[in-house]
Amino acid sequence: MSRRIAVLGLGAMGLQMASWLAKSFDVVGYDIAAERVALADKEGVASATSAKEAADGADLVLVAVRNRAQLDELLYGADGIAEVMKKGSAIILTSTIGIAPVEEVAVQLAEQGIGLVDAPVSGGPARAGKGDLLVTVGAYETEYEFAKPVLDAMASTLVWVGKAPGKGQSMKTVNQLLCGIHIAAAGEALALAGKLGLDQTVALEALMSGAAASFMLGDRGPRAIQADNGEEAEVKSRLDIFVKDMGIVTDAAKSVGMAVPVAAAAEQEYLLGFARGQAAMDDSSVIRVVSPEDRA
Repeated sequence: MSRRIAVLGLGAMGLQMASWLAKSFDVVGYDIAAERVALADKEGVASATSAKEAADGADLVLVAVRNRAQLDELLYGADGIAEVMKKGSAIILTSTIGIAPVEEVAVQLAEQGIGLVDAPVSGGPARAGKGDLLVTVGAYETEYEFAKPVLDAMASTLVWVGKAPGKGQSMKTVNQLLCGIHIAAAGEALALAGKLGLDQTVALEALMSGAAASFMLGDRGPRAIQADNGEEAEVKSRLDIFVKDMGIVTDAAKSVGMAVPVAAAAEQEYLLGFARGQAAMDDSSVIRVVSPEDRA
């Protein structure tokens, strides 16, 4: 069955997902930043002049927002899309915004006959542009089956982790606990290598050949070394995203009465980086928290 898809939010991830999906589906995109819409046009994604225009008549609306406030504004604000979405349509939420917010929004949308597919993604922009993401889904069976052709196109690994919205967020919270710790640990390890007089690039190559290897070490390591040497690395994932995500992790742990001391320590490193003006830098720049010489 054909699906008309609106992609709202054409940032680093949204643009790549939209351009990939446009190869197989009828896709229209919108972003509040005109330059992002222009980039989407170049990638073959049809554009709309507003979120409401993009969502009107869409079967599925793929949403990439930063937090609950942005989602509420998108759904129910001045240009709110909920009033123009047709009954039986669904929102695919690819963002990490927390468990309780998604559960609450799902109830609101259900009252209007709109489904919510809780589908946070992992893998980064390069993989998003190839349909190579990890997508963990929490959704009722009807909505999951309705959205599955699109989810399959987005994902190399698609896991239906729970039969209700919020379960995708739960799984992404566990995922981000590990990712956030791994990035912070990679920064500490490479900073220590430098302080011990080792060539950090050689040290990284050695670490990636042994039991200490991890995806985050291999991916963030080269940019962390740049940051430790005072260079401005390419921004592939902003540091303030992990301020948000590690806050979600520690809040979730508190909600079930569980201590997560390693995650809490990593959260403090991101908060320190944020306080030092690194919010818009690549998250690998967290290395500067433990290796801050001569930097404001």
